[in-house]
Amino acid sequence: MTFPEIAALLGFNLLLIVVVMLALWGLATRLKDVSFIDGAWPLGMLFLALATWPRTEGDPTRTWLLIWLCGVWAVRLGWHLLSRWKRQGADGRYTELVENQTSKGRSFAMAALLFVFLPQAVFLWLTCLPVQLGQVDAAPAVGWLGWTGAALAVIGIGFESIGDAQLSAFRKDPKNKGKVLDTGLWRYTRHPNYFGDACVWWGLYLIAAETEAGRWAILGPIFLTFTLTRWSGIGITEKAVTKSRPGYADYVKRTSAFIPWPPKKA
Repeated sequence: MTFPEIAALLGFNLLLIVVVMLALWGLATRLKDVSFIDGAWPLGMLFLALATWPRTEGDPTRTWLLIWLCGVWAVRLGWHLLSRWKRQGADGRYTELVENQTSKGRSFAMAALLFVFLPQAVFLWLTCLPVQLGQVDAAPAVGWLGWTGAALAVIGIGFESIGDAQLSAFRKDPKNKGKVLDTGLWRYTRHPNYFGDACVWWGLYLIAAETEAGRWAILGPIFLTFTLTRWSGIGITEKAVTKSRPGYADYVKRTSAFIPWPPKKA
């Protein structure tokens, strides 16, 4: 594909995800709750991967790897997050964000559109560049870098899945109310789910990076890693947890924030 054709492909994909987000925004205005967006996020990435497939002629093995790995990750995570939203209700982070904007005179609908759904459309499209650009070029065939990326993505899916399962089991036990989970994967990183996410998308990038077009997708995993570690991930999550769990400050001192590492000795 030529550069104008690739630009047209990405531009149309951006338009598609904006339309999807507008539909979800309409649902949010009816529910008066925007926090289901977290569950829609991974499913939106799979949607763009599938939407790209019939409009490109990439290497079949590479395309298969990108779509299926993205699909397994997206369905598992989307189901997990939507189930949590249905069970627990509105996410306080999003409630605070929207209330902050409505206090400035904006309506709920306008606040949700400008500060949740439209930004999420752009961020989602940017993050999943590997599964879009990785499908463009027919050559070369998947090599050692691509298979290494596939292995990294599988590890990431497993790491994130185990971490989420351990946290869910911990929260279901009434004896753990107010306590901090510091066993299993949570002993080595305070955010195994975020670390797993990063592994998945760096892995998908390595699959795409063997192609000329796919190399430019590096902006996706860089942005995701920045978001998880420096912007809306660790910082916002830990701010809320520290207030509700007295032992969390000590947990922070001895446990790696992101990359798994043996805990520091007291």
